[in-house]
Amino acid sequence: MSSKNEQKQEFLFEKVNYKILLIGIGIIVLGFILMSGGGSDDPAVFSEAIFDFRRIRLAPTVVLAGFGVVIYAIMKNPKKQSNPTN
Repeated sequence: MSSKNEQKQEFLFEKVNYKILLIGIGIIVLGFILMSGGGSDDPAVFSEAIFDFRRIRLAPTVVLAGFGVVIYAIMKNPKKQSNPTN
């Protein structure tokens, strides 16, 4: 087989897209880490810590922001040139 017949394997996204995607996944993981905890060690005792600002407002906002970053990484087209002179 000659090298002319071989096809070069191309990735679906560019390197920049994968970096942004990994950052988005990291933000989502951070949101879920912020959401964890707050429970009581004893199941018979109720803990008000589960209604903390961090778990109710901050963590879901961070998770949604992470999903937004992931969607941006998927939709970003680095092959588009911003130079309109062509």
